[in-house]
Amino acid sequence: MNDTPHSPLTHFDAQGQAHMVDVAAKAHTHRVAVAEGRIGMEPATLALVQSGTAKKGDVLGIARIAGIQGAKKTSDLIPLCHPIALTRVAVEFEVDPTTNSVLCRTTAECTGQTGVEMEALTACSVALLTIYDMCKAVDRGMTISGVRLMEKSGGKSGRYERAD
Repeated sequence: MNDTPHSPLTHFDAQGQAHMVDVAAKAHTHRVAVAEGRIGMEPATLALVQSGTAKKGDVLGIARIAGIQGAKKTSDLIPLCHPIALTRVAVEFEVDPTTNSVLCRTTAECTGQTGVEMEALTACSVALLTIYDMCKAVDRGMTISGVRLMEKSGGKSGRYERAD
C-alpha cells in the first residue's frame, strides 16, 4: 500500500525520503516513449561519420547498438527506475550537413505497469555519447544538446506530445 500523500514528486514518501514508486496496482498497458537529441561537430568529423570511415569503424551502427543497450540498462543507471521488460527499442539517426549535426531519435516500448520515458531518454543519451566517444580523437569540441522527451503514450496519464 502506498501511503504517500499526493505530490508531484512521486519518488519521495511522506517523510521526504526517496523510494521506488509502488506500481503494483497499476494496469498493464502498451506504453511507448520517443526521445530525441542532437550532436554537433566539425564538418570534417561529420564527413567521417557519414562515410563510415572513422578510425573506430561504423559510428552510427555502433551508436545504434549502444543506444539499445543503454535502454536495457536504464534501471541499473537511474536508481529509482523499475526494471522493465522492453518489447522494442529503435534508434534512428538523421545526418544534417546544413547544421553539421546528427539528430538521434529513439523509441522505447513495453507492455507493463510503468512508462518507458527514461528508457527512451537513456537510449538517446547513450547513443549520442557513443558518437562522441568514437569521434573525440578528431573533434573534442562536439556538443550534445536538446535531449528531451518528444512523446509518450499509455498508462493513467495518457498521451503527451511536446509542443515545441
